[in-house]
Amino acid sequence: MADGSSETKSSNQMWGGRFASGPDAIMEEINASIGFDKKLYAQDIRGSIAHATMLAHQGIISAEDKDKIVHGLDTILSEIDSGAFDFSRRLEDIHMNIEARLAALIGPAAGRLHTARSRNDQVALDFRLWVKEELQKTEKALTGLIAAFLDRAEEHAETVMPGFTHLQTAQPVTFGHHCMAYVEMFGRDRARVRHAIEHMDESPIGAAALAGTGFPIDRHMTAKALGFREPTRNSIDTVSDRDFALEFLSIAAIAATHLSRLAEEIVIWSTPQFGFIRLSDAFSTGSSIMPQKKNPDAAELVRAKTGRVNGSLVALLTVMKGLPLAYSKDMQEDKEQVFDAAESLELAIAAMTGMIRDVTIRADRMKAAAGSGYSTATDLADWLVREAGLPFRDAHHVTGRVVALAEQKGCDLADLPLAELQAINSAITDKVYGVLTVEASVASRTSFGGTAPSEVRKQIAWWRARN
Repeated sequence: MADGSSETKSSNQMWGGRFASGPDAIMEEINASIGFDKKLYAQDIRGSIAHATMLAHQGIISAEDKDKIVHGLDTILSEIDSGAFDFSRRLEDIHMNIEARLAALIGPAAGRLHTARSRNDQVALDFRLWVKEELQKTEKALTGLIAAFLDRAEEHAETVMPGFTHLQTAQPVTFGHHCMAYVEMFGRDRARVRHAIEHMDESPIGAAALAGTGFPIDRHMTAKALGFREPTRNSIDTVSDRDFALEFLSIAAIAATHLSRLAEEIVIWSTPQFGFIRLSDAFSTGSSIMPQKKNPDAAELVRAKTGRVNGSLVALLTVMKGLPLAYSKDMQEDKEQVFDAAESLELAIAAMTGMIRDVTIRADRMKAAAGSGYSTATDLADWLVREAGLPFRDAHHVTGRVVALAEQKGCDLADLPLAELQAINSAITDKVYGVLTVEASVASRTSFGGTAPSEVRKQIAWWRARN
């Protein structure tokens, strides 16, 4: 008796805390997904209505049962939307929660809904519908961000600023041109979104557990009803595929990386040392102890969220990497990563769109910095090639000596006397001063996609026609 009591006491301690009732509590905790997959309720109900309608059309269930099922599902949708629905962990997931409530509402007819389908193809459908809708929202959000950049680019097509490599002043560019670089980046993100929507536009429902079904279902009918181009073509792949989720996460990670690069520039440009921009109060905060500070918190948080999005991609890749075909319970771990990444990306795009529209551009500070670091040195070298006929490598050498002289004298290239320039190379004439200003430099960059205001405006017009 003593040994038995001791063993029981030890066992109770082992299953203590959250799992006081023993292994059953642990299994319920690890198996239940209703805490997060309830987000799929609208997609689950939509899919069930399409499935029931098809079953009745094919004569697999009666029209009367179909009507009861659809009415019951509409009732459940209203209950969930209003917050009156009671989600149960005991019922594991969104599918069983809805099915149990449907049975309570309409009786035995509810049991006919699951004819010719499995939770495997059901969850594949719900999740694919959700991801497709999220991609459509992402496309719209990116279009808004691109529009914000196009407006700022048009406004500042002639605003001169330094262009950087290695975060060192390289050549003068325009702020409009810099904005258009982000238009290109987010344009690629949007193109990836559109391709992903097209790529995943296939309906999983009807694949059943993994082998299809012997019932005479019409998968093309349900695909059309649910807004898909066509049904999937292999039932095994259908229930084991999460490429659409991985593709969403990879798109989100690339877009978040672009947002993070932009956030970093906003953080740098808003410092007193740069002073290129002034953030609105809506997207910055003060310090709790230093009253003079204005912190770019929104940009910093956008930068940080990239880590969460990247982590979600790596997590799901790791979940999927060793799974044999077809379905494994591991795949229950797919949704939280996608939900979190989607929320992070949506918020980051919205915040960045607001910042770009509200930010004040300090054109005077940009112009002053544009000429620093002898940024027109390349223009001098190009002039020596064009006007003096020097090979570029010789022109590069001559320009290096001119820059060294300017550094020695502590002046800009345009301030060097002509006699001193000619002492370095006799072919230099006073016409060289026409290319040594930052305005002349940017105006000369008229190659396709260059920083000249005329080229920037051409690119703005091209994008406006497509945005």
